[in-house]
Amino acid sequence: MSDRATITRFPEIREPLLRARSAAGKNTRPCPAPFDAADPADLDIAEKLPDIPDVSEVETVRHFTRLSRLNYGIDHGMYPLGSCTMKYNPKISEELARRFQAVHPADTRAMNTVLGYCALLQGYLREICGMDACCLWPAAGAHGELTGMMTIKKAVERSGGARTKVLIPDTAHGTNPASCTIAGFTTENIPSGKQGYLSASTLREHLDGHVAALMITNPNTLGIFEREIQEIARLLHDNGSYLYMDGANLNAILGIARPGDMGVDCMHINLHKTFGTPHGGGGPGSGPVLVTKELERFLPSPVIVCDDSGNHSLNWDRPDSIGMVHSCLGNVNVLIRALVYLLSLGGEGLREVSLRAGLNANYLKSRLSRCFDLPLDTPTLHEFVLSDRYQKEHGVTTMDMAKALMEFGFHPPTVYFPLVVPGAIMVEPTETESLEELDRFAQAMETIAAMSRENPQTLHETPQACPVKRVDEVWAARNLVLTWGAGESNEEDPVSK
Repeated sequence: MSDRATITRFPEIREPLLRARSAAGKNTRPCPAPFDAADPADLDIAEKLPDIPDVSEVETVRHFTRLSRLNYGIDHGMYPLGSCTMKYNPKISEELARRFQAVHPADTRAMNTVLGYCALLQGYLREICGMDACCLWPAAGAHGELTGMMTIKKAVERSGGARTKVLIPDTAHGTNPASCTIAGFTTENIPSGKQGYLSASTLREHLDGHVAALMITNPNTLGIFEREIQEIARLLHDNGSYLYMDGANLNAILGIARPGDMGVDCMHINLHKTFGTPHGGGGPGSGPVLVTKELERFLPSPVIVCDDSGNHSLNWDRPDSIGMVHSCLGNVNVLIRALVYLLSLGGEGLREVSLRAGLNANYLKSRLSRCFDLPLDTPTLHEFVLSDRYQKEHGVTTMDMAKALMEFGFHPPTVYFPLVVPGAIMVEPTETESLEELDRFAQAMETIAAMSRENPQTLHETPQACPVKRVDEVWAARNLVLTWGAGESNEEDPVSK
């Protein structure tokens, strides 16, 4: 094993519950009495206090600090999740966004400033995507998908048509069918071709009077650009159908290609992926929706308007709107982070983001295709997909390799997705990783590939050097424990081998 591909050793950590450290008298600070209490004793405060552990400040701080160190985040190292674009978040964006935490919607002067920033961001996003209108309110990518499909649903209803079906390629993102179903559509899966992208001829076979839209991811989950997308858009429009684009992979084409120029009618963007804002752990996220002029009147309410004096306000008088999709203004802190990111980089900087993301991904693909199966030889952009075909010959699976990567100090890539590639390993390094970090990741993968031939049993048992060892997932699935019982101990946890 080379010096650059060494396993990062962690002690086995069993952090007890804070209650296990509790003892009477550790926290000697008295509970303050209510402001209107003449005699706190009359209120029987003791019975009203929550049952919280009695611990000192230093024990509390150390407990949560130790827990935080068990988590892996983008500030620790590379996070190569394919189709999730987990890149480094500039701290200047964090700092400026924090200045808006205390803004209240009832503060008219402050809200005018916030709305002005939101309007500025909308303008930038419209220009980047080549679309006519933008709504910033959806709070996540899947929320943006749902909002977009509801917008199309409303347009279909207003036209008096009976279009109830949405076509989805097998290389699209996994949340797309759910968003369509919740919006009231049925879905139909379309196979991509042998080269990993949807052909216009295949689409033509599925078009009929029931098709409301095609929901395509571009670049798709194989990292491949949909090279026939303009012909696909023409076929859809001739059929009276819309083209929806999942923009979660927009990081690949910033400043290079615009969805609106491809014929896209509706799309969403993941600000928490493409524009450098944190995501993970359930949020916060932001999934703005962009549409053509034809669909603008159906976007969610309210919309931002600006009068002749430059004052911004919200317009609720929109009879064709699908209505509200989020309280107030969406996740404002995420919007501000994205705006700072855009202003920091500028147009040329955004283009450089995509060029470097593509360069990093293709560098890794070139190295790793020597020891891993590359199921498609079609050129890719920001991400690529390997399979475990070679390693399976020695009884090693994608999951084994993903677990092993944890011992090298990396978060595993996306695994077993997209489903069109058996044993898939989808890697997206993003533009923020240095050559040194890419080499370290490549060497770890190469070492794992060698171990699969020389000592496969070791990979079946990894990780052994992380805070939690290899989990017996079959046992855990059959013996679900969803709550922590009082007085129980995790010292003899049978889940870990």
